[in-house]
Amino acid sequence: MPRFVPAVCLAVPLALALTACGGADSDKKPAAQGKSKETAPAGVAHQHTVLAAEIAARGGKTRVGDYNVGYIVEAAEPWFHAEHGTHGKQVHRAPAKDETHHIEIIPMEAKTGRIVPDVPITLEVVDKDGKVVQAKELNFYYSEFFHYANNFSIPKAGKYTLRAKLDTPTFLRHGASGEKPALSEGATATFRNVELKPES
Repeated sequence: MPRFVPAVCLAVPLALALTACGGADSDKKPAAQGKSKETAPAGVAHQHTVLAAEIAARGGKTRVGDYNVGYIVEAAEPWFHAEHGTHGKQVHRAPAKDETHHIEIIPMEAKTGRIVPDVPITLEVVDKDGKVVQAKELNFYYSEFFHYANNFSIPKAGKYTLRAKLDTPTFLRHGASGEKPALSEGATATFRNVELKPES
């Protein structure tokens, strides 16, 4: 008559054998201790690399409130926009004949470096006498890096002050009761002695 050995009796010697030999995973090293290194997607890293280079070459940056705000000055640029307000197919818009500069403002959360969306921004260009030469609301643009900008018509070359008024972002915020909502206040970034000359 065949002899049956209970499974539990086989399990114990097998477990001991695996332990003695190190088991199937004996050659695996323990998981590394400590925090894992964070890496950003290539596109995110690239946009910040390009942004830093352009601010250094054609603009500047300042800290105001919870923001680091950068600016960049370029020649007037074209863009696509919806044919009927916010709806319809995208149509190409070339710069108007009197538009001379494309001025960009980039609001970044100071503690994270993230470019902040949904910020209503008005940019004033002020001459040496304190007169506002032109003031415009800025649009939000998709490009190598997200930014706010518009084309401006500067009457003559010279040094100007750029005054960017950032209203409170319109997005909703997560958080616990009693916490101060993030980025819940506006700010004004002022850049003085900005040279605006014919761009090409």
